[in-house]
Amino acid sequence: MLDQLARTLREGGSRPALLGSTRSGSARVLARCADLADLADRYAAVLHHRHGLRPGDTLGVAVRPGPRALAVLLAAHRLGLRTAVLDPSAGPDVLRARLALAPPALVLADAAAQAVAGWARPLARRAHLELPPLHTLGPVATVGRRHPGCARALGEHPGPPPPPYEGDGDAVIVFTSGTTSAPRGVVHTRASLTAGMRAVDSLVRPRPGGTVLGGTTFVLVPALAAGATVALPARRSRLLQRQIDRLAPDETYLTPPRLRPLTRLTGRVWTGSAPADAALLRRAREAGATEAWGVYALTELFPAAAVEEREKSAHRGPGDLLGHPLPGVRTRLGADGELLLSAPSARDRYLGEDPDPWVRTGDRAELAPDGRIVLAGRLKDMVLRRAENIYPGLYEPSLHLPEVELAVLVGVPAPDGDERLVALVQPRAGADHHRLRTALRDPLARMGAARPDALLLGPVPLAGRSRKPDRAAAARYCAHLLADTGTGSAR
Repeated sequence: MLDQLARTLREGGSRPALLGSTRSGSARVLARCADLADLADRYAAVLHHRHGLRPGDTLGVAVRPGPRALAVLLAAHRLGLRTAVLDPSAGPDVLRARLALAPPALVLADAAAQAVAGWARPLARRAHLELPPLHTLGPVATVGRRHPGCARALGEHPGPPPPPYEGDGDAVIVFTSGTTSAPRGVVHTRASLTAGMRAVDSLVRPRPGGTVLGGTTFVLVPALAAGATVALPARRSRLLQRQIDRLAPDETYLTPPRLRPLTRLTGRVWTGSAPADAALLRRAREAGATEAWGVYALTELFPAAAVEEREKSAHRGPGDLLGHPLPGVRTRLGADGELLLSAPSARDRYLGEDPDPWVRTGDRAELAPDGRIVLAGRLKDMVLRRAENIYPGLYEPSLHLPEVELAVLVGVPAPDGDERLVALVQPRAGADHHRLRTALRDPLARMGAARPDALLLGPVPLAGRSRKPDRAAAARYCAHLLADTGTGSAR
């Protein structure tokens, strides 16, 4: 599909490919099709001829999402390189340990990333962003505008780019978990990456000439390859709402935290990378979306399953309905109920480990007779109370009332060595707390033996680039609040 994208961009000429947003929400052209194709060719030429990169080499990338980052991806694909994304939210020690398993032959960084690793480090640290000095990771070259103190510019080369690499091999490393002692990186091959993008294309079927709002690679590539124009989402919610009002996109891809504040939507809306309950999808429909889809996806396998709001809202059983597996995705359950997945789009392996066709999701699930997947919670999120296993995912959906923004169930250690089950509910802005507590009485009572020992209203901590609920931080927060009250009762 990346080859198809290169052809589509070349044929697109002066048609806008990527759009940004002004402060008023108006669209501004970041790159036109032919210009983006030319930039990718220039990057491929200089990386090959001047820097000597060859198929199988690792290219470290610390470039903000946008035209340059996409052009780097296309150039790396053309050359058969393996791309390793340098995530400034991982912390410098973890990042060093991760890249020790795959040392980059070259690091490409823009001025912003080099500021995070240099003079702006004290400011960036407040935002939980930090990179080690980039030169300690390997040779560094600057992509885009070069500021004082930046590494040498990537440069240019007058020769043409080499012919496209036709083989398979590693395409990208995405680090997802681990510590400095045991880093873990997901390795996708060129084949698995293409299969994932084709799965997105088959699910969404972006329209040539349409407008798509989204910023991830799995959105950008299929949409641009189909001949659509992609608008990168504004960071602030107010500006994002203005952007949607002006663009009226045909397709919108946003994570649940980015979707929640929006009150006006158009076209089809897709959300994932964090829990998306039926209430959120209903709100998207009420805001104007013609369809609202929840997509179940993992870094190891994207996408795996999808469900539309009407089907999800009709689900009356326990657990969270994820929908049918997408074509080519196989499912089975482990002995402990863990959902295992396999597909052409599945990662090849974890860095430093042998290939494995089955992805262990870490999610406990049930498979309906018609093949639909019903999530019953994370295995590691299980709470053991009075010798009873409680899976939060079975009960959390019932807490998402109209005035609830987020809700999680977490275990808090008790003095006797047992655990207390606590419901932490984040009200929507402007919600009446007394009325909300009254409304929650019925779903709490229906939990039976899994009824929480305490109900706390407060913010649910989030973590990671996808802003998923941070259960460990939520448990610590609940323990602190309960300690302040001196009781374990709900308040």
